[in-house]
Amino acid sequence: MHLIPTQEEVVQLLRGTGALREGFFEYPNGLYSNQYLQVALAMSSFQVQNTLGVGLSRLVRANSEIRAVIPELSIVTPATGGLPVAYSVCEALRAKRVYWAERQNDDEPLEFRQFLQIEPGEKVLLVDDILRSGQKLSELKRLVESKGGEVVGLAVIVYQPNPHCASFGSLPLYYLAKLDSLYCEDKDSCAIGTPGTPPVKVRQ
Repeated sequence: MHLIPTQEEVVQLLRGTGALREGFFEYPNGLYSNQYLQVALAMSSFQVQNTLGVGLSRLVRANSEIRAVIPELSIVTPATGGLPVAYSVCEALRAKRVYWAERQNDDEPLEFRQFLQIEPGEKVLLVDDILRSGQKLSELKRLVESKGGEVVGLAVIVYQPNPHCASFGSLPLYYLAKLDSLYCEDKDSCAIGTPGTPPVKVRQ
């Protein structure tokens, strides 16, 4: 295993832990895909969590501008999937702190816990386990900025963009592996699945 795991090594880890699955899957947003990834299955192993978290932190540290602010850098993540990654990256970087945003109900926006205060100009690295649609990280970015924080980059274990993936412009994006999954929007004309075989419904 390399100090920064290669694409092949990461994919092998994900497959070996059952986190990456091949088949015919239906996502809640109506898209169908040939791959489903649940990074939490991989992160349940401390050894795998440490390997991926430290590897991701090394990618981030290579950015001289981010490296210069690490002592004052906050790691912010959406609960709950990003928490193991965020704490692992924070520990490896020796960053300042970790905090997260969550929803009280599915139809409500992401919010920080009561009394959590972001300092004006606070440097923030957004961290999550996977970037697929980018909707949650986009919302989190807006939330941080609305509180006066400055987002300096994004870091995820896996980048698996779907056709509607949000753009983060020139903001640095770090990931250990990219999955070029196949997607389609019409189940009946989708060439991914086997005719007559229903897709497996999955969570985001």
